[in-house]
Amino acid sequence: MQMDSEPLPPFRMTDRAAHRIAEIVAAQTGTTALRVEVLAGGCNGFQYRFDLDHAAQDDDIVIEHDSARVFIDPASMDLLAGAELDYTDALMGSHFAVRNPNAASSCGCGTSFSLA
Repeated sequence: MQMDSEPLPPFRMTDRAAHRIAEIVAAQTGTTALRVEVLAGGCNGFQYRFDLDHAAQDDDIVIEHDSARVFIDPASMDLLAGAELDYTDALMGSHFAVRNPNAASSCGCGTSFSLA
């Protein structure tokens, strides 16, 4: 075991999500990343929020995959540990989705969840 190696980030994104983030950022002047937040609210207690952002805050965790970047604040990261960001392009619509092992249940829309 190497002591000087960086641990893997507790949040990751799929190739599809990274590709879509890179496309969106390239089309938006001044935007450099997708911000993923967990906020109180929604029909299950917590909800995901996705925004475009131009710069990371001082305490943000920056997750990079290929040319895509995601900014996550530390409080949100606590609730996103081990989660994966994916992008779905289906007949019913296209959207980012979070597969979160910390979620005990989620709503039908996939943007709200509760903890065990």
